[in-house]
Amino acid sequence: MPKLPTISDQQLSEALKQRAQAEGFSPVGIAKVPGGARLQLRTAALQRWLEAGHQADMGWMAAPRRKDPTSLLSGTRSLLAVGLNYHVDTQATPGALRVARYGWGRDYHRVVDQRLRRVGRWLSNQRPDCEWRACVDSAPLLDKAWAEEAGLGWIGKHSNLINSQRGSWMVIGHLLTTLDLEADEPARSLCGRCRACMEACPTDAITEPFVVDSRRCIAYHTIENRDEKLPEEIADALGPWVAGCDICQEVCPWNHQRLPSSDDPELQPRPWLLDLHKRDVDSWDLSTWNANLQGSALRRIKPWMWRRNAAAAQPNPPSSL
Repeated sequence: MPKLPTISDQQLSEALKQRAQAEGFSPVGIAKVPGGARLQLRTAALQRWLEAGHQADMGWMAAPRRKDPTSLLSGTRSLLAVGLNYHVDTQATPGALRVARYGWGRDYHRVVDQRLRRVGRWLSNQRPDCEWRACVDSAPLLDKAWAEEAGLGWIGKHSNLINSQRGSWMVIGHLLTTLDLEADEPARSLCGRCRACMEACPTDAITEPFVVDSRRCIAYHTIENRDEKLPEEIADALGPWVAGCDICQEVCPWNHQRLPSSDDPELQPRPWLLDLHKRDVDSWDLSTWNANLQGSALRRIKPWMWRRNAAAAQPNPPSSL
């Protein structure tokens, strides 16, 4: 029986990116492990961030495996980085409580993981001897730094990844592999002297460019903080936010251009999230909470936390104009 022709590593690399795009990912890119000089600088910056206590009580951020992809998959030589655009061209009702856009649709951890696994199975069909592992941001990996290394975008001063065509409204994932793939050029930072995100943060959580102190961050306190009461300085600055915060992204000039609006069914907003009020949250019983947040990344916020956050929030009144 004649042997089937094999494609080169370069051809496979291009085909792999096309297969990822077929799953709805864009942008996509490939990086070599262990990465270049900037990746090493990002790793050192993580250590300084941890030593300063900026992780608050998120102890998992200190996992040593985060610094080395081969600790997640032995023999890793390359990784495919993917972005999933969650920007939907719609807004919350004026005067409603606000929820960060990433939580509007289905849990992105599941969406990205399932699609990356399909890409991984395709890769196994091409090279049966390869190994791979799908990773979302719950895995101990420097995900934004590796996405930057793969050319998806650059890490902005607000610590989110920015793509010049798609802005920062995207979640990212990675497919680690033992294959030696062709790498793309790392992204170049285009933030320049802009400080819009730093100046807009109501709690001064961005203490210096690229450094976010979780102890001052509205997103951290509304999602991760398990204390009965929010710190006074956070409660006073909460505004309408009850689940995450998008302020630093909303003011970013790269998000003020005409951006593609996702029509992905799994990323469309649940209608109640766009018209949420304190009276709604206060009336939730466990069955309502389960129904509203089934398959949502926002289940991490427990019912009592929703009530705590809503009690402190100060929604903007609807405009009379």
